[in-house]
Amino acid sequence: METNDIEFSVVIPVKNGLDTLPACLDSIFNQSVSDRMEVIVIDSGSTDGTLELLKNYPVRVHHLNPKEFNHGETRNLGVSLAQGKFVVMTVQDAAAVDSHWLELMRSHFDDPEVAGVCGQQVVPYDKSKNPLQWFRPASEAKPFSYQFKDPQVFLKMEGPQQHQYCNWDDVNAMYRKELKQKLPFRKLMFSEDTLWAKDALEAGYRIVYDYRARVYHYHHQQYDFYFKRSYIILYQNYKFYNYIKYPRNPFVKTAEIKIRLLKMKELSWGEKWKWFWYNITLVRAAWAAALIFSYYARFKGMEGVEASQKKYVGYPPQGVQSKKL
Repeated sequence: METNDIEFSVVIPVKNGLDTLPACLDSIFNQSVSDRMEVIVIDSGSTDGTLELLKNYPVRVHHLNPKEFNHGETRNLGVSLAQGKFVVMTVQDAAAVDSHWLELMRSHFDDPEVAGVCGQQVVPYDKSKNPLQWFRPASEAKPFSYQFKDPQVFLKMEGPQQHQYCNWDDVNAMYRKELKQKLPFRKLMFSEDTLWAKDALEAGYRIVYDYRARVYHYHHQQYDFYFKRSYIILYQNYKFYNYIKYPRNPFVKTAEIKIRLLKMKELSWGEKWKWFWYNITLVRAAWAAALIFSYYARFKGMEGVEASQKKYVGYPPQGVQSKKL
């Protein structure tokens, strides 16, 4: 394919993705715009046969020293390698729900002020996955967008209010390359996507959320993973938006879990019991993270919070993946 014919560049950071990459790549090459698309894989030291698998697909592979990986700069590297007008960010264990995923996000860029479009990640109806996360839409989603012609309006908002506009997600997002180069991701090990949305709004750009553009994505989350994930979210909210969002009352949450599972006729009593304890484990992990974090935030300040993040989280956790998307 000639460079001039490329409209879309799909960027996928990869490490040991053998189990899930086939479903991911097959869904990408099944897109309606595949004749105008390139796929760039940035591999940071796979040792599980991923590189051999990639030889079966028409992808460009860029090798990155694992020590140089971070979510922000690695994705900026992907943008710099991209030849298309639009750069798509996804991950190795996500798979497009249908063949019009990219085409749908592309339609919003007819507005020249749109810098990026964010889709939705959903969990398929599958008994191997947490049933409380199954995607069961009550109605069809409608796209919406945010833009502040006077960025001062956004900047004067309190942190929690700003955060409501920045639920961005690099599991499923498309960017206008020209603007993305002017507004790169920050050098961060996590939260690079939500902070990019914040930077875009502060710069006066329009960002679009279209939850009709969906990808399947799921992590089976054990206690340690969910504790670290919860801690990262608390840290992000505190550092970048200056507030602490505590999880819901654990007794209320436990009752809600029980009621929702009891109503699921698809599940046997054994399955309901299994998923009840699974979700209770997540409640425990979230509250353990919140209690520890609140101690550091209240008594140690930002310096203590930074130290606690390194102590209790360190490198962001990697979820348990499943071949079955």
